[in-house]
Amino acid sequence: MKKLFSSVIVLFSLFLTACSSPMKTTEKRQNNLNSAFNSNVTITLDKLTAEGTIKRLGDNKWEIEFESPNTLSGVNLAFNEGTVDASYKGLSFSVPKSALPVKAMLTNLIEAVDTNARADELKGSENDEGMLEISGSLEGGDYVLTVDSNGYIAAFDMPNNLLEMSFSDLQPVAGAPVSTQESAETTVLQETSEITTTAAETETTVAVE
Repeated sequence: MKKLFSSVIVLFSLFLTACSSPMKTTEKRQNNLNSAFNSNVTITLDKLTAEGTIKRLGDNKWEIEFESPNTLSGVNLAFNEGTVDASYKGLSFSVPKSALPVKAMLTNLIEAVDTNARADELKGSENDEGMLEISGSLEGGDYVLTVDSNGYIAAFDMPNNLLEMSFSDLQPVAGAPVSTQESAETTVLQETSEITTTAAETETTVAVE
């Protein structure tokens, strides 16, 4: 009898716990990841903390200039279609060893953002601050990409890599680029339209003759 009573108590406790834990539902949000922007960024990678200004110029085209720490201050990293160029006050050089760990994490950021930027809309779970958290996996590990109420990036975390990035004072740039996929679709539509127009003009010319 005591065992039965104990089992009932345990089941009742589990039921109360389940009821008290809100079920997470999938939320949707406008996708503004596919836009050019300038933003301040703070990067915490294990014991390293770095600050700077980051720019998204287009699909697979990013730049960051560090303000701190001293070992990175003034260093600019330009990511372009899988290649990374480093410079300091206009002078190009190989990526410094002090920047290699951050470079690797920035590569993860770029892959996560640019992949999600191609979606029609963003889907994820809303946190207590009203921001949308998008979970995903990369070759470098699992990540959580956080966007604000307007669909712009607010944070990027990779807990297993001890990485946290926060974005502030984000400024969208006019004439935001479209993703590679959207550009290709637009090109196909334009080419189809041009072919149709040319064919129509040819038929008209033949008819007149």
